[in-house]
Amino acid sequence: MSTEMHQITINDLVVDVVRKNIKNLHLGVYPPSGRVRVAAPLRVNDEAVRLFTISRLAWIKRQQTKFKEQERQSAREFVSGESHYYQGHRYLLNVIYRDAPPAIDVRNKKFIDLYVRPGSDTAQRERVLTTWYRQQLKEEIAPLVEKWEGIIGVETAEWGVKQMKTKWGTCNIQAQRIWFNLELAKKSVQCLEYIIVHELVHLLERHHNERFIAYMDSFMPLWQHYREELNRAPLGHETWDY
Repeated sequence: MSTEMHQITINDLVVDVVRKNIKNLHLGVYPPSGRVRVAAPLRVNDEAVRLFTISRLAWIKRQQTKFKEQERQSAREFVSGESHYYQGHRYLLNVIYRDAPPAIDVRNKKFIDLYVRPGSDTAQRERVLTTWYRQQLKEEIAPLVEKWEGIIGVETAEWGVKQMKTKWGTCNIQAQRIWFNLELAKKSVQCLEYIIVHELVHLLERHHNERFIAYMDSFMPLWQHYREELNRAPLGHETWDY
């Protein structure tokens, strides 16, 4: 399937235009900055895209305002008293120095106790917490992938977790390989499950077209609600689009 991408400007609004072999125009506004993207059929010219976008300007501005008002965290220093998120809930970090291997303990649904060796610097404290997030997320993902493979009727060759700056998940259809963003460890289980279903459905339909949406509606009727929840969740110091 051929694609073509360029930009058009409407007043002070820059719009990414992607042309694909699809039937209808699709408009999206993406966090954190409110980037605007239009997927357009190959036969539709820029003037038609421009008119379509102008007709949705009020909605675009509302979405962009929502993202601007969305809570954002400052850069983390991994010190006691900081807010950190896990499975959609806010916790206070409690750093404990001891001469023993690093460890993490979630306590009273309020605290994340971070045990590190005396003299550990910011990077070392971050590494311990990141390693723990990765382990916890993998433990969450494994049964959900197995569950939804059976429901959707697809099978992955492999999946993994990595830090990504532009997507919550990616799917290599040829290799049947899915990557999940490490940041999903901080989001609710419902949001994680939505991303898992989203990526598995790509094994049935590569593009975000009407067929893809129909599959999502069938397998997870509340998927748009979970997508909104994901977009409303507090953003980290670095941010991710989907």
